[in-house]
Amino acid sequence: MNVWIAIGATALGCYLVKLAGLLVPAGALERPSVKRLAALLPVALLAALTAQQTFADGHALTVDARAVGLAAAAVALLLRAPFLVVVGAAVVVTAGVRALTG
Repeated sequence: MNVWIAIGATALGCYLVKLAGLLVPAGALERPSVKRLAALLPVALLAALTAQQTFADGHALTVDARAVGLAAAAVALLLRAPFLVVVGAAVVVTAGVRALTG
C-alpha cells in the first residue's frame, strides 16, 4: 500500500508544480534574467546528470571506462560531429575500453 501512497503523492506533486507554473504572471516570465535562466537551466541539469552517471558508483567517486567514453564524446563535440556520431563514439570507446580492461 505504501507504493500507491508514493505514486499518489508524486502525481499530486506534479500537478501542483504544473499549476504553480500556470499561476506565474506573464510579466514575471518576460524579464531578461528569467529568460536567461530558463535557457541555461537545461544545460546545467544535463551536465550534472552526465557527471553523476559518469563518475559516481553508489557513494564513491570512480573513474572507469565511462570517463574515457565521455572524453571521446567531448572530442567528437569539439570536432563538430553530428549528435549521433558523438553518441556512437562514446558507446564504441566505452565498450572498447571495457573489453580491453575486463
